[in-house]
Amino acid sequence: MILALARQLRNAGVLGINRRNAEFLSRCNPRALYPRVDDKVLTKQLAGAQGIPIPRLLLVIERTAEIRGFEERLQGTQEFALKPARGCQGSGIVLITKRVQAGFVTTSGEVISPEDLAYHISSILSGIFSLAGLADRAILEELIHPDPVFAALTYRGVPDIRIVVYRGVPVMGMIRLPTRASDGKANLHRGALGAGIDLGRGTTLSAVCRDRVVTHHPDTGAAVRGLLVPHWPTMLHLAARCYELAGLGYLGVDLVLDEQRGPLLLELNARPGLAIQLANESGLLERLQRVDAAPGRLFESAESRAAWAMETFQASQVSVTE
Repeated sequence: MILALARQLRNAGVLGINRRNAEFLSRCNPRALYPRVDDKVLTKQLAGAQGIPIPRLLLVIERTAEIRGFEERLQGTQEFALKPARGCQGSGIVLITKRVQAGFVTTSGEVISPEDLAYHISSILSGIFSLAGLADRAILEELIHPDPVFAALTYRGVPDIRIVVYRGVPVMGMIRLPTRASDGKANLHRGALGAGIDLGRGTTLSAVCRDRVVTHHPDTGAAVRGLLVPHWPTMLHLAARCYELAGLGYLGVDLVLDEQRGPLLLELNARPGLAIQLANESGLLERLQRVDAAPGRLFESAESRAAWAMETFQASQVSVTE
């Protein structure tokens, strides 16, 4: 039965984690370049140098001695996002919406005292949230105000758009929508909802929540399918440009859509998960193979790669099983 299931998934073009690691990560992602995406500070520096829009960096705390007085160093900033530089899957992130006399108010309405927030920063520096458990840095950056187009499909928090990029070509995308179960975080493993996106039109398709296909947001009740993601061609172009930024051939690009600034690069991922296939009800493998078979002129520029992806991977050109 297991062998039959494996054969069925393979025939459907579903990419498994072992094949992803052996055939794509090991071949396309030089280990020496991983710090470009694993370290959010370095990612921001590289993106800024290439003119790729990012959330504004407010403060970086590298040593325990720098925690004292961090409030004053923020120069009265009322809202910000606190993140570990090497964190993953949303761990360690705290979103602050305002300051009050008792401390800091999170997106969930919880009030965190200055002492507790300082302790959290200390935990970040210790590496408790980092990929390898090594000493880390704490990042404080501007808080994103999501485009209101996502309001009906979001429980607090900030939705983001994940685009898988192969050899500089966007091949699959989804929007990750916070839920009550995910505590307002856009992380699928925490219970966020992932909705596939038609690369050609920028409209949402099917959706998955905790490995179950769903049609409506579990908290707001709004239908998921059919939402048009604003600035979609720009987002695909930004994702394609991240190939030159990172130098990695298999890459996850996470974007956010700010109400005022538009599309922004949030972070990059050298090991993007495979649940995006469930969200799209479509396999990745054949799409990767199409990129490998594409003519060489496709790879001349980010513009040509993004345009080819929109034409090739629009919903009318691919079946639900590829």
